[in-house]
Amino acid sequence: MSEWNPKAQLQSRGLRPKKHFGQNFLADEHLAQRIADLVPHGASVVELGAGLGALTRPLLTRAGLLVAVERDRDLVPALRELFEVEIAEGRLRIEEADAKAVSVSELLLGAPRPYVLAGNLPYQISGPLLEAAVQMAGEVERVIFLLQLEVVDRLIAPPNSDHYGALSVFVQAAFVVERALVIRRGAFYPQPEVDSAVVVLTPRASRIAETSAFRALVKGAFGKRRKKLSNAWQGACGRSREELTAAADRAGINLDARGETLSVADFARMAAELES
Repeated sequence: MSEWNPKAQLQSRGLRPKKHFGQNFLADEHLAQRIADLVPHGASVVELGAGLGALTRPLLTRAGLLVAVERDRDLVPALRELFEVEIAEGRLRIEEADAKAVSVSELLLGAPRPYVLAGNLPYQISGPLLEAAVQMAGEVERVIFLLQLEVVDRLIAPPNSDHYGALSVFVQAAFVVERALVIRRGAFYPQPEVDSAVVVLTPRASRIAETSAFRALVKGAFGKRRKKLSNAWQGACGRSREELTAAADRAGINLDARGETLSVADFARMAAELES
């Protein structure tokens, strides 16, 4: 039985994909290797959502140490069976855990750098996992996620574009964002209704601090994106119109503009003025 046939692997164990986990297993060996090749040789890697190991196997050709995290308790025994040799050799650890609750630095404590975070992320938890990645930007040298194409389009979107929004700003404040490749829906089992893409996130040398003022400005601007910033920010930031006007003047921000016109640096300058 091929280890690259997720349908056969599931059926042999009396299992089916779990919709509530958003399971769409990568079933293309060539594409899995292309994703793994984005990992620097010898890196210590945490893989989120290992599933049946489609990405785990090629990651092992690149990683010095791989920690594969899987929440589904029915799949963990399958992973331990499929990778018995690699586990015995100490090149792989399987952790049964919720990907939203893990810490890269804790899982890779004492392991050699660089640290890489990777995974094929279910759509319904991609937002929380991207938020977690932003918080871990200081711990990792690279993040490689397989996501729905629509989400990746939002991550790479520039200001004044249809996909630009709060997620774009928060992720771009912490990372340089690159879309590495597009993966069509037929490469998965079961086949999803949309295409996917691989995004590579590289921490910025000078990351923009996600302060309370920065968060309030971004959420306010895009929570009411049809409104001018003067109206969108007044309630969201807890500041008077006079305070906002003075800070905007110092930051060079036009309060008659809308949120999607501002760059990440614009939000950062405005936040700094409000906090000064």
